[in-house]
Amino acid sequence: MSVNMDRRVNGARLRALLGSWQHHGPAYQALADGLRGLTRSGTLPLSTRLPGEREVAEALGLSRTTVTAAYDLLRDEGFLVSRRGSGTVTTLPAHAGDRAPTRLGTVEDGIVDMSAAAPPAPPQLAEACAAALDVLPRHSRGAGYLPLGLPELRAAIAERYTRRGVPTTPDQVLVTTGGQQAIHLLAGAFAGPGDRTVVEHPTYPHAIDAVRAAGARPVPVPVTPHGTDLELLASTVRQASPRLVYLVPDHHNPTGTSLSAADREQVRDLARRSRTVVVADETLTDLTLDGTPPPPFAGGGPADRYVVCVGSASKSFWGGLRVGWVRGHPDLVAALAQRRAHVDLGTSVLDQLVTVELLARADEVLAQRRVALLAQRDALVDLLAQSLPDWEVPVPAGGLSTWVDLGRPVSTALAALAHGHGVRIAPGPAFGVDGTFDDHLRVPFSQPVDGLRRAVDGLAAAWASLGGSTPARAPGTQPALV
Repeated sequence: MSVNMDRRVNGARLRALLGSWQHHGPAYQALADGLRGLTRSGTLPLSTRLPGEREVAEALGLSRTTVTAAYDLLRDEGFLVSRRGSGTVTTLPAHAGDRAPTRLGTVEDGIVDMSAAAPPAPPQLAEACAAALDVLPRHSRGAGYLPLGLPELRAAIAERYTRRGVPTTPDQVLVTTGGQQAIHLLAGAFAGPGDRTVVEHPTYPHAIDAVRAAGARPVPVPVTPHGTDLELLASTVRQASPRLVYLVPDHHNPTGTSLSAADREQVRDLARRSRTVVVADETLTDLTLDGTPPPPFAGGGPADRYVVCVGSASKSFWGGLRVGWVRGHPDLVAALAQRRAHVDLGTSVLDQLVTVELLARADEVLAQRRVALLAQRDALVDLLAQSLPDWEVPVPAGGLSTWVDLGRPVSTALAALAHGHGVRIAPGPAFGVDGTFDDHLRVPFSQPVDGLRRAVDGLAAAWASLGGSTPARAPGTQPALV
């Protein structure tokens, strides 16, 4: 669904986004291909006003006739529409704007589930559960309803932030039933029917669902190879006056990018100047595989009313714990605790006790997790290079997945075919708000290497059935039966 707002790019900005757009053949066709690609990929969000033909001609060094021909072609194809008073704006052909559904798959024999980027439980889980059971009797005398969370866990989370350079006290922490509940609570607290909420594009699919569940309208801002497009973020905040901004600043899901320290400060400054609440989803913060971990998004100052962080045990430890948290101003924490009473009266005490134990072992658990994920990431990149050399596969510095460029808009068809070859995977449009990203595919590396090998075999078979090229197998080898 597009959002009616006056968002524009000028000629210089369009030239920068297009990059090296020229290719053999008519110039108008090359320009149309470039603009079409920017729209499909979400780099030019839908309903963005393009510069006039004269301005584009001057910016690109083309004749106005060439630009007119490119615009006319894209209008005929349904990628541009001219509206009185709004100029020429980006759109998608009819029925292409339907967002792909997202769902967590059920367990099926013989299927490699790549639809969720989530690792299995660490070996320390059983030991943590035993330790939690030992201390459970101390907590079982009460009713067990703790809307703010178990005091021991709130203190442990606060200490964790403080050790990262973000001074935090327990009254700044709300424990939630998973990070997803934290996002839902924040979306409902700050945005209502018709309100605008800025999301990165692409982004975590269930964050889009949370925004829409609150009746709000997601407004997309593209993610560049270096992270969120901050120039467009600032202009969108000015023009759309959103109630909330949702970002994944660390090892972004699905692109794997991270914001620099300077970019983080720029976003915090934007939040304070515009008085817009920015929610930073730090679910993947612990999973740096190469280089230095990203600096904390909240900075080193006191609690900020406009900068809120969401964390979770799901990627660092195990999704089955269903433990998440919000780090924010104490007034916000108290308000959210009251609001959650409409949903539940607190997170499982036993799960919280297990999380306390795992946080105490976090250095050991996370060191092992990073070693395993690094090996799995490198194995996946090698497997894709061998079996699907046409794909452009970035190597992320952290997180749990790579955002593959397929080179053509067939992600939805590929995902549908892949199931028949033993692989469940989410198509690119599941990560957008408007049907874009059908030329991309999120491929997680959270599976063990054997599972990744079977998944790539299945994806290669599905790709071949779409007419994609794959190298011949070595003599004597057979495709995996999955």
